[in-house]
Amino acid sequence: MTKIAIVTGGTRGIGASISKKLKSSNFKVIANYTSNDDAAESFSKENNIEVIKWDVSNYDQCQKSVNKIYEDNKHIDILVNNAGITRDAPLHKMSKDNWQKVIDVNLNSIFNMTSLVINKMRENSFGRIVHISSVNGQKGQFGQTNYAATKSALIGFSKSLALESASKGITSNVICPGYINTEMVAAIREDILKSIIETIPSQRLGEADEVAEMVDYLVSDKASYVNGSTFSINGGLWMD
Repeated sequence: MTKIAIVTGGTRGIGASISKKLKSSNFKVIANYTSNDDAAESFSKENNIEVIKWDVSNYDQCQKSVNKIYEDNKHIDILVNNAGITRDAPLHKMSKDNWQKVIDVNLNSIFNMTSLVINKMRENSFGRIVHISSVNGQKGQFGQTNYAATKSALIGFSKSLALESASKGITSNVICPGYINTEMVAAIREDILKSIIETIPSQRLGEADEVAEMVDYLVSDKASYVNGSTFSINGGLWMD
């Protein structure tokens, strides 16, 4: 039976690499996206991956989409919580709107999506859940109290979920990427990006495919005894 995988934020950046890698491993992948219909349609056609648009920060939209996926596929076996945004500013300059938006998209979406699949995973005695956090959730970052708070919270969420669901054949793990060569990182001012790379022991940006490889392992049968763990992919930038 083909396993069904949902990847949130699955049509761009790290999410796109995850979606493509899981498809190459013979999972049926459903890639979620929130905006840029043209880019999502192109991604779908180029990779033969189903894409569905919904806002992961909106519980009702998540419920509607997840219910439709169950209706069409009968089961959901893998959830990769990858969607995330930044709205950077030092706390003394941060607006409430920018605080709340990051909390809603990066953290509340984790509850929305995971709570909607966990019961059937428990019934089926199988599930693989992977949360994409960040090195800045481990070490903090200037101007990212909102982002770092959400990415740090994913670690506690995942460990608690692992304790609750391990006996039902469900694993919950976290990956904390460092600076990965994506559009988001490419948008950083050149001189600032150069100074960041100089602080990375590997002296380079990571590649999205390197994160995708770890996801592919964690959702495989080979990783059934890996649970409640946090994996850093950051070139040695932060060692914890």
